[in-house]
Amino acid sequence: MTDASTHFDAAVIGGGPAGLAAAIALAQAGARTALVARRLPYADNRTTALLGASVDLLESLDIWPRCRDKAAALEVMRLVDDTGRLFRSPEVRFSCHEIGLDAFGYNIDNRSLMLALEERAAELSGIVRFDDEAESVVIEADDVAIRTASAQFLTAQLVVGADGRHSLCREAAGITVARRELAQTALTFNVGHGRPHRNVSTEFHTPHGPCVFVPLPGDRSSIVWVSAPAEAERLRGLSDEELSAAIEKQSHSILGRMTVEPGRNLFPLAIERPKSFGRDRIALVGEAAHVVPPIGAQGLNLGLRDAADIARLAGEAIAAGQDPGADVVLNRYDRARRPDILSRTFAIDIANRSLLNDFLPLQPVRAVGMHLLGAIGPLRRFAMREGLTPTWRR
Repeated sequence: MTDASTHFDAAVIGGGPAGLAAAIALAQAGARTALVARRLPYADNRTTALLGASVDLLESLDIWPRCRDKAAALEVMRLVDDTGRLFRSPEVRFSCHEIGLDAFGYNIDNRSLMLALEERAAELSGIVRFDDEAESVVIEADDVAIRTASAQFLTAQLVVGADGRHSLCREAAGITVARRELAQTALTFNVGHGRPHRNVSTEFHTPHGPCVFVPLPGDRSSIVWVSAPAEAERLRGLSDEELSAAIEKQSHSILGRMTVEPGRNLFPLAIERPKSFGRDRIALVGEAAHVVPPIGAQGLNLGLRDAADIARLAGEAIAAGQDPGADVVLNRYDRARRPDILSRTFAIDIANRSLLNDFLPLQPVRAVGMHLLGAIGPLRRFAMREGLTPTWRR
């Protein structure tokens, strides 16, 4: 366990987008980094809307140039009240040009993003890849001992847990999680359509949750359709022709005739928040650190900010000759991430609850709030900037 070849400044456990980004960022920050994650073909057809700072981070890590041609720009965000309630909100449109941007961000298929991340990670001499799964994580006084499923051993001063909702790293650090199941399920799939989207993302608000149409390259869009669990199961079971007709009806035919592409995924929704984001040489990123409903495209964008923050703080410690896994570094990480994660989780939860709650007196409150957001320029521009990057990060 003291072999220098298996001792690292940092180890990242988990090979999803947030984990790969964390490993690359740590290596670029000067940390000798182990990446413990199996190389698996990415068969999922899901997409991710990368906003503002996320694109900047991927640019700085030399990842974005490798996949930008697979992405569609998001220039307008359109919110449509499709609840059918007595008091309905007016349509609200946010344009990136109003705040001097060419795009709010870009929507890209996860497969292309993962290929770019894997390619960049393989180039960096500061990353040593363990093509395996972590089986045990044991926190010791001066480092963390990791044993893989094939009995490989390594140690690291800092471990970044990017190992998802059922995080082994989080469990090893004894970090408890507050979890709330939502009576909602998201059905995701992609469609081709007869009319161009013109880089407009449209979010229909229904009584059971949002149904979002996010541009992809060409006359295609990715769909996140949130509904009651039984309804989501029913929709997934429809034939291609039936689902195409159903999603065209839900969209009020704004994009013309729709054709469902192969690949459908169901995701029960929940909100999860750990008590701490970093403790005992463990820093949590991605879904190990936060699980939120797919409203406002915050999930992976939060995860990339996790990666950027832990890499910055660990890099500063190493440059100063200090321990990157020390309590002072983890405390700084927790303070850096807490306001961002809690504020986003709160805003998403409130927005979701406002759709699900049909209490009559609340309907005009929501309608007036949306009207003010759409009608008052400074308020609208503030909301756009905050949606991209929190004030304290600018």
